[in-house]
Amino acid sequence: MRSGSTFKDTDSATLFRMLLETAVDGILVIDERGDLLIYNDACEKLFGYLPDEVVGQNIRMLMPDPYRREHDGYLKAYRDTGEKKIIGIGREVMALRKDGSEFPIYLSVGEGQLDDKRVFVGIVHDITARRDATRQLQESQAELVHMSRFNEMGQMTSSLAHELNQPLAAIMNYLSAAGRTLSRMEAPEAARVRDLVQKASDQSARAGQIIRHLRDFVEKRDHNRSEEDINRLVEEAVDFALLGSDDLDVKVDIEFEDGLPPVFADRIQIQQVILNLARNAVEAMQECSLRRLSVTTSRHDEDFIRTSIADTGPGLAPEVAENLFKPFITTKEKGMGIGLSICWSIVDAHGGELWAEKNESGGTSFHFRLPSTPD
Repeated sequence: MRSGSTFKDTDSATLFRMLLETAVDGILVIDERGDLLIYNDACEKLFGYLPDEVVGQNIRMLMPDPYRREHDGYLKAYRDTGEKKIIGIGREVMALRKDGSEFPIYLSVGEGQLDDKRVFVGIVHDITARRDATRQLQESQAELVHMSRFNEMGQMTSSLAHELNQPLAAIMNYLSAAGRTLSRMEAPEAARVRDLVQKASDQSARAGQIIRHLRDFVEKRDHNRSEEDINRLVEEAVDFALLGSDDLDVKVDIEFEDGLPPVFADRIQIQQVILNLARNAVEAMQECSLRRLSVTTSRHDEDFIRTSIADTGPGLAPEVAENLFKPFITTKEKGMGIGLSICWSIVDAHGGELWAEKNESGGTSFHFRLPSTPD
């Protein structure tokens, strides 16, 4: 291989060996037939084979199917046509360890000359951790979506229960008045009507009791709270909120204050608040030329941690801002107006506060603060 360095040949050989030995990623060199020429220390850790077990063998032994079946065909097609498919680029593939287990790698392939022979150099980066993180992100997102639906249904149930109690109370009052009126009547039919009115009153009371029990169940459900790092919660939730918004070209500024004490919170519920606020901010900026989302964490007073999410959207209409956290208030064409009400309920249940402010430069900032736990 040609080199642009100024080292002498002996120095270059020493440097090359040092690079192979100290490289974090696996380095493989194969000839045109696919036989392994170089297999560095990182490869030994990745694949589990000793160099003597693989050098001189076909690289297929490090590949699971279908890559194993296809590899020789790729090399032959390149020799015959010169058409590059994976050379010069990187892609994610699966690799095979000595123990038979498969793991994901990011493979970059380059072409070079070694002693006038064409060789191919592969750089192997283990992406198992990244795949696991992606899977956990997706699982957490699914959990958040589930909790969102549960919270929305709970909030709607609580609100409906509150609204239905009033007409039920009125019905019972009217039935009671009708019963008293009928008790003063001596007509033969009056006794039959009194009996029907009493049955209707009993069923109304039963309906009210069912609604009260349902509301108590929704409002008094158990919480799973623990000490949480607010910066980590915010970072994960904002990542979730931005999934699928690449086409909107939203610029994100994140500024976390270091050394913040933990908050005692239900992780899923607080991330649901952050997710909801961030998604609302992104949706508010859809029609704006400037789309900038600013997310910050900081101390607020002595015993609270504040999280702020600001957008460059059109801002809130006065009639909406006045009733912002009440159920069924929304600016969305197809929205139910429950999201912000749920957010307020969650933060309030954690002993915190949620509020909104108009930005001087345009847009809206939502802030919520949670009590910090003592050191």
